[in-house]
Amino acid sequence: MFKVLAALILGLWLYVGATPAMATMADPAPSFDEPRRIVVTLNEKDEKRVNTVLSNVINIQKFYGPDNVQLALVAYGPGIWAILKDSPVRARIESLQIYDIEFVACGNTLDAIHKTKADMIDGVQWTQAGLVEIVERRLSGWVDLKP
Repeated sequence: MFKVLAALILGLWLYVGATPAMATMADPAPSFDEPRRIVVTLNEKDEKRVNTVLSNVINIQKFYGPDNVQLALVAYGPGIWAILKDSPVRARIESLQIYDIEFVACGNTLDAIHKTKADMIDGVQWTQAGLVEIVERRLSGWVDLKP
């Protein structure tokens, strides 16, 4: 009897210890009026890595809820290929745009590879300098991530 009770107690202790910890929210908590603002960097071309970054963006939005977070992804350097019309992740990007995830392309990179705004997926925004966009958003209170 003691062994069974000990096993049950140990099992319960392991179960409780294995539950995921919830993030502690900073004040003010995210809300419709004060959403978290997060800008994500994409400067890689590898399709697997791009899909990982897109999954991270989705996970952030799921955690906070679409009304409590503003998400922007800035593509520059090799990451620019992801937002072009012939991108293998085009359908995924278009589906994320439906959920108000903003995509921004670096004009300097587009110029360097001889592409124009017309080569981008519809709805992708444009800025002349992707890194400057990230800096300015950060200085405006956005959190910048490079997953």
